[in-house]
Amino acid sequence: MSRHRESRAESTLDRQLIALNQARELGEGRLDDATLDAVYGVLERASSRRSLSADHTVVGFFGATGSGKSSLFNAVSGADAARVAVRRPTTSEPLAMVWGLDGSAPLLDWLEVTDRREGTPVPDLVDNSGGLVLLDLPDFDSVQLGNRAIVERLAGQVDVLVWVLDPQKYADAAIHNDFIRAFSTHADVTLVVLNQVDKLGSTEVKPVLESLAAILDRDGLPNVKILGVSATTGLGVPQLRGRIASVVKAKAAKSTRLAADVAVAAQHLADAGGVGDAAGVHQQDRKMLAAGLAGAVHVETVVDAVKTSYRLEATKRTGWPVTRWVARFRKDPLRRLSLRREGCSEVNRTSLPPAGAAEQARLDTSVRDFSDAVSAGAPGPWRASIRAAARSNRKQLPDALDQAVAGTDLKANTRAWWWPVFSLIQWLALLVAVGGLGWLGALAVLGYLQLPVPETPQVQGWPLPTLMLLGGAVLGIFLAVSSKFIALAGANARANQARRRLRESVAATGELLVVAPAEAEIALLRQFQEALAEAR
Repeated sequence: MSRHRESRAESTLDRQLIALNQARELGEGRLDDATLDAVYGVLERASSRRSLSADHTVVGFFGATGSGKSSLFNAVSGADAARVAVRRPTTSEPLAMVWGLDGSAPLLDWLEVTDRREGTPVPDLVDNSGGLVLLDLPDFDSVQLGNRAIVERLAGQVDVLVWVLDPQKYADAAIHNDFIRAFSTHADVTLVVLNQVDKLGSTEVKPVLESLAAILDRDGLPNVKILGVSATTGLGVPQLRGRIASVVKAKAAKSTRLAADVAVAAQHLADAGGVGDAAGVHQQDRKMLAAGLAGAVHVETVVDAVKTSYRLEATKRTGWPVTRWVARFRKDPLRRLSLRREGCSEVNRTSLPPAGAAEQARLDTSVRDFSDAVSAGAPGPWRASIRAAARSNRKQLPDALDQAVAGTDLKANTRAWWWPVFSLIQWLALLVAVGGLGWLGALAVLGYLQLPVPETPQVQGWPLPTLMLLGGAVLGIFLAVSSKFIALAGANARANQARRRLRESVAATGELLVVAPAEAEIALLRQFQEALAEAR
């Protein structure tokens, strides 16, 4: 691999690791801990491996009891390794054969391999292009649990996996189900070797290799080339060395292995997170939520109070002065609800009935219907988290809605332009009527006292004081009646305006406490899915 391609592979792996970690963090509190811990383990292993020697490729030989794995290891690594194996006829702990000792110690410490040997020059195995670590591992079907644990751990750490099978046990389900199939996604760093082919007849080799290929195809490794070798006779050993040497020379095994680990971890996260996308928040969902919340906090009760208050105030200011004082004894419904603005609105509270069981149920139903609608289509864990986010402010919602109603400017102290006009005319009419009444009274008193009564001016035969009394009274009553109809129209307009403002305030509160948390959770779901796509 050229330096440019190697650098590009590392850069791609960087992005994959960052994306996987982002997806893991987004999954916290939403996905099961076991999956998240497994992903964290992958990230930790990747970080550790990348911090260690990039010049060494770690190749692990894995096999079952009797597969001749250690013999093949010796054949590949050379005669010196064979002499070591004489003292270790069965593998109970990993053995490392190292070419290029410089810089290998921290890597082997991380691998927890203490038995280390320096490899001697072997034709066609290593050159100056890079270091090599061959690992001879315990049998993965060992009855000793400690040996199996070592194999499972190192299977997750080595750069290249060499599965060593034999003609007798190559189809063993335990080998394929527990190990080979589990690493089927690592085909690019997998070598499959059928050892001991010398024990087969010349006509048996091809059918056995074809049978093994069919099994590997079912395992998810359809394109892996199988090498038939014999550690005893040396058949196929040079070809195996050549395959290992080409991997070492390419210097891509570490990045390829880690990329495969990341892809597997991302797939596990995807499986845990589920498939699908949330419907999201639409305008209709907002309207339905706002309508439900408005009903639960008695918006229409406030609207009726605004209408009644307007008509009452109009009567107080435009009614017939003789009778308007009676309206002052009627209680202003807005004042009764503590909704007349007096002072700082931020500290106001209404006197609306507190949210009882029915109101709380309606609030809960509105929020639940909203959360169900916006989370529809989302995968299970995320749908639950979206619903939970929408309901996260359930306890604060009733009080916040009450504050929203209290803080809404209902224009309760705003006077209509026609009120002072009608009031002025009413008082002038009353003054005229009182003047006429006083004039008539004075005339009556003079007549009663047998005093000279001055001649009364007349208008078309009607005495002027009589016209003043009747005209002022009729005009006052007419204006009072007219103002009732005008006030009714004004009250309806003021009520509609109040309804719109109240619904806007309630909707804003719902947006803050219900919609925004749900939208944030939906955004996290999409970030999670995008991060998984990048990681894979």
